[in-house]
Amino acid sequence: MQKSTKMIDVSEKFETLRFARATGKIRLPREIVKKIEKRQIKKGDVLSVSQIAGIIGAKHVPQLIPLCHPVPIDSVEINLDLEDDGILVEATVKGIGRTGYEIEAITAVSVALINIYDMCKAYTEEMHIEEIRLVEKGGGKSDWYEDLKGLKAAVIVASDSVSAGKAKDKSGEAVKNLLQELGTQVIEKIVVPDEKEVIKDAVLKFREKADLIFVVGGTGLSPRDVTPEASKEIIEKEIPGLSEATRIMGAKYTPRALLSRAKVGLIKEGVLLINLPGSEKGAIQTLSIIAPLLKHAIKMSKGGKH
Repeated sequence: MQKSTKMIDVSEKFETLRFARATGKIRLPREIVKKIEKRQIKKGDVLSVSQIAGIIGAKHVPQLIPLCHPVPIDSVEINLDLEDDGILVEATVKGIGRTGYEIEAITAVSVALINIYDMCKAYTEEMHIEEIRLVEKGGGKSDWYEDLKGLKAAVIVASDSVSAGKAKDKSGEAVKNLLQELGTQVIEKIVVPDEKEVIKDAVLKFREKADLIFVVGGTGLSPRDVTPEASKEIIEKEIPGLSEATRIMGAKYTPRALLSRAKVGLIKEGVLLINLPGSEKGAIQTLSIIAPLLKHAIKMSKGGKH
């Protein structure tokens, strides 16, 4: 069966400042370039109108390209340079969003060039649009994302019911599978009851074996939820930004994420302890949010450079 057409899900990505720059050219007879320079084209000022056309083009990408996400556009800059054999167009599009601005920049260039063609078609048929291309982009995951390949991880499920055999472990298994998809070697997955000292002992068991230690469950407000308390006693350097980010971004899925008391921190140089929610969906969403930053955090803890 053919897969259905769909937009890519970017809901778990961070909103970051992103930009893209594209260029293109329209080749024109030299006499037409001179007419444009002297503003002798009957339809008006070709350069000014084409700048506006390019800006409009960037804003209308979701209506033109069906699988592109609507993105907030904070800035569109169109530059047109007259050359002896035509006009070079450059567009830079910028905004804070979850996906890139490459198509907006390319579309801005394309529409500006088409507008030049339209305004000059009464004077010549010797016009050729060419060399439309992306020349630069930044701000997306390629600038800061690091995969988890080469790292070793341990998964500890903190749950009275799973430990007693009264419930099946779905969350820990889902976390294990996602880690493996991300290139991590999962050395072991174990289940322990919601007992502070037992959780601590389980974490310390992997302290010399793993780079990443995940404790899944026990992060809420139940009297038996003690994972944060256990973690606090063995974390040497807490990383509140990661746990705060998971709560803030998790609240976009459910406001109940704000009730999480999960902690993230170093239990020794190069070893991260990460608390994840006990629900399967919450654990996967949380891990997906912070995963791109974990290898960098480990490198920094070992004295690496930014």
